Amino acid sequence: MVLMITSSFTSETTGSFTFDNYKEIFTNPFYYQAFLNSGMISIFSSIVGLILAIIVSYALTNLPEKIQEKITVYINVAANFAGVPLAFAFIILIGNSGALRHFFDGLNFPLFEGFNLYSWQGLAVTYLYFQIPLGILFIYPSLKKIKKEWKEAAFILGASNWVYWRKIGLPNIMPSIAGTFVIMFANGMGTYETAYALTGSNVNLITIRIAALVSGDIYARPILGSTLAVVFALIMILILILSQTMLRRVRRDLA
Repeated sequence: MVLMITSSFTSETTGSFTFDNYKEIFTNPFYYQAFLNSGMISIFSSIVGLILAIIVSYALTNLPEKIQEKITVYINVAANFAGVPLAFAFIILIGNSGALRHFFDGLNFPLFEGFNLYSWQGLAVTYLYFQIPLGILFIYPSLKKIKKEWKEAAFILGASNWVYWRKIGLPNIMPSIAGTFVIMFANGMGTYETAYALTGSNVNLITIRIAALVSGDIYARPILGSTLAVVFALIMILILILSQTMLRRVRRDLA
């Protein structure tokens, strides 16, 4: 970390102290686009993944206990199945010559017509694949802590299902939802192998850009890569600080 920070303030030509690396990052629209693209795909996958994770987690709590335990094992496996193996699995299934694509085409049901796995569409699907199980692993225990007696008492007092969730259910799991969103967002921002295996450098993401500068598509610029990594780390630290501040306020309001 120390080497990365010191390198970010080092001139590529003279080796002396300089701020030129940061000036280049903040003035070059190509690097700005990389941060923007990573933020957009992370926000999309986090919001959609979190909504689906809440729905699946709630449905999971209504199943028998033994079935819940078996399903959570598979969810844990899915949450950790990422990187190049995940990209390879999607290529085999729904790539241009994927098995599922050929299967539905053989049934004259072009389910994947117009879908391009090696684009933003493919990134959105693959990101959701590992974001949804990750969200379930954090939301599911919070929903398990909600006691059935609370719902029964609310209904006895005349509350509807909507009022129960708005006044009792959601406020109790809101800290978990907020914390899970931050974790999913950080997970999406830091994803590299899956995105690179699917799109290469065709999609301009910050993780791909840092790797390209370190290894070099044409020629390496590790100092500029270190500068991007420092800015990226500062953004993630700022997000964590804001999330912790928000979580403290939510817990204080609940108390």
